[in-house]
Amino acid sequence: MNLNFLILNGYGLFVWPAFIFTFISCLYLYIKTRAELHRQEKIFLLEFKELQTNKIEFPKGKKGTREALSVN
Repeated sequence: MNLNFLILNGYGLFVWPAFIFTFISCLYLYIKTRAELHRQEKIFLLEFKELQTNKIEFPKGKKGTREALSVN
């Protein structure tokens, strides 16, 4: 392995800690955000355990359509 690549012409001392700091910061924010998402999902599921939905029944065939459109 070429050691000059890691040293970066003397700037490696400044560059690598910056990369490590950035990586750790992003990892920390990802973990915190993921934990908050799971916490909010649990709260949502406890609050809205069963969603109330109304089913709409449609008549089969065209009989209902003819009755709705006819004028008496």
